[in-house]
Amino acid sequence: MAKVRDGDPEKLGLLYERYKRPLLGFFVGMVRDKELGEDLVQNTFMRILKYKHLFRSPQDVEAATRGEGDFRTWMFHIARNVKNDHFRKNKVIHEKVEKWEGKIKDEGNPLLEWEGEDEQRMLAIALEKLPEDKREVLLLSKYQEKKYKEIGEILGCTEGTVKVKVFRALQDLKVIYQQVEKMM
Repeated sequence: MAKVRDGDPEKLGLLYERYKRPLLGFFVGMVRDKELGEDLVQNTFMRILKYKHLFRSPQDVEAATRGEGDFRTWMFHIARNVKNDHFRKNKVIHEKVEKWEGKIKDEGNPLLEWEGEDEQRMLAIALEKLPEDKREVLLLSKYQEKKYKEIGEILGCTEGTVKVKVFRALQDLKVIYQQVEKMM
C-alpha cells in the first residue's frame, strides 16, 4: 500500500487479488447478498485509491507511535464505512426478510466449511437473528480472525470494549442457536 500511496497505483491490483475474498466474506456476512458484497468490495478499493494519501505504513515513525500502519486494519475500517455509507445513501432497511442460506453459497466462505449442513443452516439462521453490531464483531473476530486490538481500531473503541462485545455476541449467538436447534 505504501507503494500505491507513493505513486505506483498498479500495485493496488495485487492488494485487490490478495484481499478481495476476505472482504467479500465480510460483506456477505454483513449484508447477506453476494452481488451487493461484490459491489461493496469494488467500492472499498475505489475508496482506498481515492484516500491512498491517508495510509501510514508501519515504517513511518509517526504512524508506528500511534499504532497505525496495518493495511488490513485500515482496509476493514474503510470497508465498514463503505457498507454504512451504502445503507445510508440508499436508505436500505437492515432487517431483510430474505434468508442467508440462499445468498451465501460462496465456496470461499469459512462459514460453509463447518461440518454438517444442518449445523451450518442453524448457524446461518442464528447469525441472521443477531443484531447487526453483534454480527459484525463476530464476523471480524471469528471469520476474519482479526485481533481485538485491530477490531477496536476498526470500530473506534478500546480492545477491552471489543472483548466485551465479542463475549456478549457469542453468548447471544449461543442462546439463539439453541432456540433454532429446538425449532428444527
